[in-house]
Amino acid sequence: MRRPVAARDYPSGTFDAAPAPLEGVVLAALTDEGLDVDTSAPTRAKHGRDWWPVSLLEVGAGRVPVWPGVVVRAHSESQVEATLRVASRFAVPVTAQGGRSSVVGGAQPRPGGIALDLTGLNAIGPIDVVSGLVEVGAGVFGPDLDEALATHSLTLGHLPQSFEISTVGGWLACRGAGQYSNRYGTAADLVRGLRVTLANGTSLALGARAPRAAVGPDLTQVFLGSEGTLGVITSATLVARARPSYDERLAYGVASFASGLDVCRRILRRGASPAVLRLYDEIEAERLFGVSQGVLLVLDEGEPALVGATMSLVAHEAASLHPLDPALVAHWLEHRNDVSALADLWARGVVVDTIEVAAPWAALATLSGQVLDALRRREGTVVASVHQSHAYLDGACLYFTFAGLSEEPLAYYRAAWDAAMEIARVHGAISHHHGVGHNRARFARAALGDSFGVLEGLKTFLDPQGIMNPGVLALGGVPW
Repeated sequence: MRRPVAARDYPSGTFDAAPAPLEGVVLAALTDEGLDVDTSAPTRAKHGRDWWPVSLLEVGAGRVPVWPGVVVRAHSESQVEATLRVASRFAVPVTAQGGRSSVVGGAQPRPGGIALDLTGLNAIGPIDVVSGLVEVGAGVFGPDLDEALATHSLTLGHLPQSFEISTVGGWLACRGAGQYSNRYGTAADLVRGLRVTLANGTSLALGARAPRAAVGPDLTQVFLGSEGTLGVITSATLVARARPSYDERLAYGVASFASGLDVCRRILRRGASPAVLRLYDEIEAERLFGVSQGVLLVLDEGEPALVGATMSLVAHEAASLHPLDPALVAHWLEHRNDVSALADLWARGVVVDTIEVAAPWAALATLSGQVLDALRRREGTVVASVHQSHAYLDGACLYFTFAGLSEEPLAYYRAAWDAAMEIARVHGAISHHHGVGHNRARFARAALGDSFGVLEGLKTFLDPQGIMNPGVLALGGVPW
C-alpha cells in the first residue's frame, strides 16, 4: 500500500525543543487497550502538519506547527472505537488523519491531543462487480483503490489534485471533488453507505442497502463534509462505473473570462457534461500554457457514441471561439497535480495560496471581478488570477490563485482571505471542495447563517465534550 509522500522534510534540530508527549493515565489507558501508540518526536512532528500554507510556513522556518501529544495508528474499526472511548473518558481532543492533504488546516491536530492515523484502515473489498459497489476503508489512498477497481474494468472517476497523497476518508470528510467531477460527480455523489464511529466509541452503519431510499433524511449527509467534528468515518460503500477506454479533447482561446464562462454555461444548459471543462483567465493561460489569451480546455471520456455527442454540442457552442491545439489538454494532464513549488515559495517569503468558491452562473462574472480586484488592491500582492474548474447546470466553481510579498506574511495572508471570503459569502459558497478546516473557521458561522445553530446542536448531541477536531468548522476552540 502507498504512503503519502512528504511535502517537505523538517530541518535538522527541529525536535530538540519538542514538548513532552502525552503521559500518565491517558497514555496508560491507550496502551492498556492494546493500541499502536507512538510518542516519539519525529512521528509527532510528522503528524503535526498538513498542506495548509500556514503549516508550510512553520516547517520552512524549522518549526513544527502543532505538537500532538501522541499518535495512535488504528488498524481496525474496533481500535478507532477504543481510542475514542479513552479520549472521551479523559476529554482529550482527537483529530482523525489520513494522508493529511488538507490545504485549510483540517488535518492539523490540537496541541497535546491525539492524532488518530487512519491509514491502517486500508482494506479494499468486497467488490460487487454486478452492482458496481465497493467497500473500502477510510485509510485507502487513491491510487490503490483505482488499481483494485481497474482489475475489474471499473473506476470511481474521482481524481482530485491530491490523488496520490489523499485517502477515501479525507475525500468524504471534506466533500471533495475530483478534476473529472463534471462527468463522475463529487466524492459525496459516489457514496452509498458509511460506517462512522462517534465520540463515545459507538459505531454506526448508514445507508448501503439500496441506490436510493425514502426512509427519513439521508443520515450519511450528516457526516459527509463534517471534517471529523461529528464522528470518524471508518469505511464507505462507493459506486463505481465502467472504466473508459476512449476520449476526445478540444481547446479554445477566449476573448475574456466572462465570455468563456457564458460558453461553459451554454454547454451545460444543452445537457452536455464533459468530464473536464476548465476555463483559464489570460494570466493563468500564459503561465500554464504560454498562450496570450484565456483558454478553455475540454475532455470527455466513455462510450464513443456518448463522447461524440457531448463534444459535438461543445463544438457547436464554442463555434465563435478561436480553436487551439488539443495538445494543450495533454499538457494539462501531465502537469495538473504538480504543486512542488508551493512549499519552496513560502520558504522564500512569497505568500501564495488558492481559494476555491462556488456560485450560480448569474453571479460568477461579478464574483470573479470583485475577488480579483480585492486581491490586487491588497498591498503586497504580486499576482492574482482565476480559473473555472467544476461546472454544473446552475453554476460553477471558481479557483483563485494569489501571491504576495509582505514583511508580515501572516497578516497579509489573513487580509487576503478576509476580503475574498466576504465577497464569496455574498454571492455563493465560501468553499467548493477544500472544506473549512481551521483557515475558514472564522467565516463559517456567517456563511451558514441561521442553520449554524442546527450544526451546533448536532455537535452537542454527538460530541458533548467537544473532543472531535475542535476548532474546525467553528465548532469548539478559538478560530484561527
